[in-house]
Amino acid sequence: MNRHPNILNAASNLLGICFILITGLKLTGRNGSWADETAWCAALLLLASCILSYLAIRDDRTEGWPSRWADRSFLAGIGSLFVAVVIAASA
Repeated sequence: MNRHPNILNAASNLLGICFILITGLKLTGRNGSWADETAWCAALLLLASCILSYLAIRDDRTEGWPSRWADRSFLAGIGSLFVAVVIAASA
């Protein structure tokens, strides 16, 4: 099953959510908090997932290393984004 376009689409959308969260924290003056740092971490992981997913789409093999690392980076990015939202909501 070719799931790389789905990962690319979801990762790029969640990357936009990360930037909205980071901008919101900056506008409220809470950009030095743990939520800001965690959101930046999530943004970097989701950006890596976008790049790796694109490389997996361009590759002819179905299960190469970009595919595996795109999945791992995507899941880590979702987890980091969740933690950032929880930290921002609780502060």
